[in-house]
Amino acid sequence: MREIWQEFKSFFRKGDMVLLILCLATSAFGCLVVASATNAAKFEGSSRYMLIQLGATGIGLLAYWVMSSIDVRIFSERRTLFTILNLSLLLLLIPFGTDNNTGNRSWIPLPYIYVQPAEICKTFYIIIMASVMAAHQNRISGVRSVGHMVLHLLLIAGINYVVSSDLGVTLIFVAIFVGMFIAGGVKIWWFLGGLGAAAAVFPILWMKFFSEEQKNRILVLFIPEVIDPTGLDERWHSTQSLNSLTGGGMLGQGLFNGNRTQGGQLFAQHTDYIFSSIGEELGYAGCILVMVLMLAIIGRCIWVGSKSKDYLRRMVCFGVAFALMFQVMINIGMCIGVMPVIGLTLPLISYGGTSIVATYFMLGLVSGVHARPAPPTHARYIRPPL
Repeated sequence: MREIWQEFKSFFRKGDMVLLILCLATSAFGCLVVASATNAAKFEGSSRYMLIQLGATGIGLLAYWVMSSIDVRIFSERRTLFTILNLSLLLLLIPFGTDNNTGNRSWIPLPYIYVQPAEICKTFYIIIMASVMAAHQNRISGVRSVGHMVLHLLLIAGINYVVSSDLGVTLIFVAIFVGMFIAGGVKIWWFLGGLGAAAAVFPILWMKFFSEEQKNRILVLFIPEVIDPTGLDERWHSTQSLNSLTGGGMLGQGLFNGNRTQGGQLFAQHTDYIFSSIGEELGYAGCILVMVLMLAIIGRCIWVGSKSKDYLRRMVCFGVAFALMFQVMINIGMCIGVMPVIGLTLPLISYGGTSIVATYFMLGLVSGVHARPAPPTHARYIRPPL
């Protein structure tokens, strides 16, 4: 008990309290707008949603503390274990997975809640990538190094898409890979070569692996009148989203007073399209507040990483920042109609227990780097396992 108390005090002395305050402020705002979004008659009361949201935030805070208290190098030394754990979590979707009314078989039903394994896998994947890159950092652009990184990407992203058809989370894994790939100092010609290879195989992926619905969600951005001439199919949700987003003006119609939000006309108004609900009820001011909070969290992750002289720790922070950056960009872009609808939530704001816990889990890694920006002196010259 005494050791736990000492760890708790150490957390407040060394952990990243600025990042924690930003997270709590964002979560509090998220709880407020989720309560309003689920106040609509079709939800039959918001108490259940709020209970899960608050409970997930509490578990997330515990995860943040635990991750802050452990040296990230301890995690990196167990890369193989995390790889097996990631694959095992995703493979559970084969016997137990359900779509939870999302169209993607990416959820496992538990009593009272649904768990999304891929959300948990994101944190482990960041650790795996950082560990692989740290092991090869002196020859980061070598064939063996790049091949090792690509292998882990294909493994996690490929299995996730095959077993769940969840393009959104699959692209988050790709975004983490690309961001860490570039930030880690890999030669740019590898990146350009990868783009060329991706362009070469994209027609095959398009024909063999993309469903008709996924194709239409992408094509409607470029030829809307051809894909959905009536505006009642692929364009319907985007049109309602934009009408809600712009319907609030500068200051909005007020919480619990949005016409479409409270009328239940906005699809997924508490999850994927919560940014549009915020625009309707809190106006552009509320949307700007969301973007400021998210940019502050992402910027803090980058700042903590840039201050660390240790390559492994720096890559972990940048990986977390890229994961959040991509998710925010896609979610907001989806709401304003410039990105395809691929079902990504707004971190810490959208309703979703697994997403909230996983986000605090990731950010706890950054707090741990803030607490220990460099490895202990006796461990600085120990080469990570290949």
